Amino acid sequence: EVDAEKLTRFVRINELRLVTEYNPVTAIGVMQSSLQFNLLLITDKMSPKHPERMRKFRAAAELYKGTILFILLDSNLKSNEPVLSYFKLKKSQLPALAVFHTPDDEHDVLTVDEISVERLQDFCNRFLQ
Repeated sequence: EVDAEKLTRFVRINELRLVTEYNPVTAIGVMQSSLQFNLLLITDKMSPKHPERMRKFRAAAELYKGTILFILLDSNLKSNEPVLSYFKLKKSQLPALAVFHTPDDEHDVLTVDEISVERLQDFCNRFLQ
């Protein structure tokens, strides 16, 4: 017999290993990560396209596990507005991907209408090189 609550908890715990949602609670852990590369998906979590974007984002995260920390940033949270301004993004430009190298603050931003695993790979590989 499957316990829905336990199954949901299991999925959420394992989801965090691939994609971490950025918020005031997780911010410290994200900043203290041993990974020097972060890839942010900056998007509206309320969008009808959100579940499909996350599916593709998680699939790409699997490919870069241990190399790039994949982070979801909800553009609807007021507390995330400083991140948008850091990357010089307006809500009208979202969704967007932002890759960031922590030691030297080097970063790149890509505004996207549709997200695909291939597009994520191209963006990550170009930045890593």
